[in-house]
Amino acid sequence: MNKIEILSPAGTMESFYAAILGGCDAIYLSGYQFGARSYAGNFSMEELKEAIEIAHLYQVKVYVTVNTMIYEREVETLIHYIDELVTFHPDALIIEDIGMFDLIHQRYPQLELHASTQMHLHNQSGVEFAKKIGMKRAVIARETPIEEIKKIRQQVDMPIEVFCHGALCISYSGQCLMSSLIGGRSGNRGTCTQCCRLDYTLCNSQKEALEEGYLLSTKDLNTLDYVGQFIDAGVDSIKIEGRMKRPEYVYYVTSLYRKAVDAYYQKKPFHITEQEIKQLKTLFNRGFTKGFLFHENMKQFINTYRPNHIGIPVGTVTSANNKKIQIQLTDSVSIHDGLRILDKKDVGVVLNEFTCKKERVKKAYKGDIITLTIHTPVTVGCKVVKTTDNEQIQNIRKILKETKRIVPIQGEVICQIGKPITLRVTDQMNQITLQTEQVLEQAQKRPVTKLDIKEKLMKLNDTIYQFENLNITGEEGFIPLSTLNELRRTMVEKINQLRLQREDFIPQPYQRDVKKEPVVVHHTALVYTEQQYQSLPRHIQEIYAEEELYEKIKQDDRVILKLSNVMRQYPTVNRPVLVCEYGSLMHYQNIITNYNLNVVNSYAVRFLESLGVKRVTLSLECSKEQIEELYDAYLNRYQDIPSIEVIVKTIPVVMSLKYPLLHKYHLKKAYLKRGKDYFPVIQKEHQTDIYFSREIQNQVPDGKKISVRIEYVEEALHS
Repeated sequence: MNKIEILSPAGTMESFYAAILGGCDAIYLSGYQFGARSYAGNFSMEELKEAIEIAHLYQVKVYVTVNTMIYEREVETLIHYIDELVTFHPDALIIEDIGMFDLIHQRYPQLELHASTQMHLHNQSGVEFAKKIGMKRAVIARETPIEEIKKIRQQVDMPIEVFCHGALCISYSGQCLMSSLIGGRSGNRGTCTQCCRLDYTLCNSQKEALEEGYLLSTKDLNTLDYVGQFIDAGVDSIKIEGRMKRPEYVYYVTSLYRKAVDAYYQKKPFHITEQEIKQLKTLFNRGFTKGFLFHENMKQFINTYRPNHIGIPVGTVTSANNKKIQIQLTDSVSIHDGLRILDKKDVGVVLNEFTCKKERVKKAYKGDIITLTIHTPVTVGCKVVKTTDNEQIQNIRKILKETKRIVPIQGEVICQIGKPITLRVTDQMNQITLQTEQVLEQAQKRPVTKLDIKEKLMKLNDTIYQFENLNITGEEGFIPLSTLNELRRTMVEKINQLRLQREDFIPQPYQRDVKKEPVVVHHTALVYTEQQYQSLPRHIQEIYAEEELYEKIKQDDRVILKLSNVMRQYPTVNRPVLVCEYGSLMHYQNIITNYNLNVVNSYAVRFLESLGVKRVTLSLECSKEQIEELYDAYLNRYQDIPSIEVIVKTIPVVMSLKYPLLHKYHLKKAYLKRGKDYFPVIQKEHQTDIYFSREIQNQVPDGKKISVRIEYVEEALHS
């Protein structure tokens, strides 16, 4: 049985080394382009090469994220990037864009590709689809419960990766347009502004305020006590979120999951201690949740109070006078700790100098009253939290600096007079046999002892290797010590060479033939009510409707069922369907794909057509110019016209939530207010949809055969 993989994040080389030392089995990281965390430090090509080589020496895998939508004008740059990247032998790429999946898969068929969580694979059908097209692993949506994951793993022979720790998106990944439509910075492009971490006012249908706070800001996932359940469910890899986190965080979180996983396989009890929880919270936390994975109580899922690091409580302000304040401590503090005073407006303080009992000190303890100088007035009674523990950071940095991850090796040395010294070494994966160039001679004076040989060969401090045992048999004689040094160096080089050995990736030609009917321009509409249906202009040729309305008007041959973007059951339909997630492609023949699939390039259109899709709706993030570039590139490459549809008017869903935002108010409709904007919220049976605050419009390039759609407003959105 293969052990479950611990997959750690790295946004910088420092975090990369921290993940290695923490005991990870694999690392995911990104180059400067095409990764879904553009604001992480990320890696230059030289750093990627170095990181992959170092990781492979440790037999740690490296997965490079290419998990953003790729626009037409970027494809050539992406190809050059991938062509150079594969020469470093990454173990896999993590992909969101289905068009780029097809292009890379054809170009490098031996390269392992993983389906990013941005692909929104949330059920068995989605994973079956990923396997069908050639993906080698599926990163499951964070909303999927462990029972469903276990069922998927039993039914589909496909490795599964699951997030186990770190920040959560409130929206299903790949289904959030809020950041893109508000500020032009797309979560599908790695530039999310984290609109879910902003404060909102929840209003009822009359736009009267019900509640204020960080209503969409989730706590951080923490499943350290549930590692055994991941393993029992057949999960292949548990993934720690955090490519924007500091190295100390990456090291500590990785080391705790290493401890938990090893304890499970060793059949030892494991439970995270209060001290370990405290250490975790001090490094970074928004509060912890076990998430939808393990059926968290909804009251424990959101932190409405604060969207960022909340630290740990350390005291209360008891006096504030002339820039001098006193804090009565409920926990210890040390010099250079970072504190936050929770007044009407937070005040941050670094303890560069403070006193206790009128003496300058470097540390104070629970019950002490410390005095310090600040330049911002604060109120007596304010709570104080510690957001940075300097001792903790320095201790971890010392570990990172002074220790290294060791690869154990075993060796045997055979010494016979008149013959070369023979060295046999194994690293449990490879075996090598080496001999000295010179033979062992009879000693004229002092012989080279077995202890001398052991000392020279075990001098591996500048390498990653360490002998667990080195047995030396045979005779003692004379051989130059420099010969033994050379034998050791040759041994290291040979083991390195074997551990780094990989087959080269040879590029193959891309080709995608598709048999399809001639493209006909359609004028379509999405309606939600019978009144909207009755009022449609005569030129509308196809009508999309959700299931309840569809059943009422399906006698009209123009009506097409619009499926959900979060599917639990797939209804039987003997006519066209509008699908909003990849799993649906496993169940239907006559398919139109919706904008939820985030299609922005011609390769994606062509690939979906090859899978039987009749028409592809482009992403709402595509501009007129980008649509034109896609169309022209498709025409030039395939000598054909793309079967595409563009939504020209809509109020779109900008977030799809599993979290029942309106549940405690027993509402089905409400608004989230921020500034002057009101975002309609509609609570459905199994999900909550948040709509954009206003209508958006798009233009279709002139002279192109492109179907166009108008989407009418859902009835509940009417003020």
